[in-house]
Amino acid sequence: MKITNNQHSEPALNPAERGKNGMLKFMWNGLKITGATLKDDVLYRAFYSKGSYTKESKLPEGTITIYARDYKDFPKIDGLNIKNDSDSMTDYFETDRIYVEPSNKFYIQVLEAHSKQQAHNAATCKKRTA
Repeated sequence: MKITNNQHSEPALNPAERGKNGMLKFMWNGLKITGATLKDDVLYRAFYSKGSYTKESKLPEGTITIYARDYKDFPKIDGLNIKNDSDSMTDYFETDRIYVEPSNKFYIQVLEAHSKQQAHNAATCKKRTA
């Protein structure tokens, strides 16, 4: 798995343990790229959605979508396709999104992050209604 910054032409990072180049983690609130030190960690804030898709999308049942927050581009990660149909000519902007199908090598990790996000949201809602 290689990780590169979407906005710059930096060399790809090969994930490994901390102290080497970097590692990808799917957190409840986004994608975290760990660096050589804690100061090098970067969280790409995101939220997860799991639901039905239209037949036209040709996405299999169980696909999870990761949506970027704050209009911050996701880094390029081997094994994940980033989709963004923004069009600056017409002032149409959207955030990056990644479709993670059940056959993807990251699916189990993304599913766990989605479940943690759901639990976090339920706990937050419970506090607000109490």
